[in-house]
Amino acid sequence: MVGMTSTPRPSNLDPEIAARLKRSPDGLLPAIAQQYDTGEVLMLGWMDDEALHRTLTTGRCTYWSRSRQEYWVKGDTSGHVQWVKSVALDCDADTVLVKVDQVGAACHTGDRTCFDADVLVADAPAPGQ
Repeated sequence: MVGMTSTPRPSNLDPEIAARLKRSPDGLLPAIAQQYDTGEVLMLGWMDDEALHRTLTTGRCTYWSRSRQEYWVKGDTSGHVQWVKSVALDCDADTVLVKVDQVGAACHTGDRTCFDADVLVADAPAPGQ
């Protein structure tokens, strides 16, 4: 897709990895953080090439703040660190899955996950029931 590979900020990301990524027009990829041992989905953040590079090389999740237009490392201010266990691309190379060991809350609200507070459907019946 045209426009899906822009990189608005300089990066040290391995060029072979960068060439595979399919980014949004603003150069970002959604990054899903998942607890490595339980499979619990913790949060969704955004990464550009440099945030992905920092995540891969430091062992801590680094995200790009769309509102502040700056990098942030999960836990630097809250102490709720995400220790990286593995990083994978989805089949389309347009989403990153980061399996982490989450220390404390993942959500900025203080909840364990960003998906705790607003459940739209719980225990939905299987189709045909």
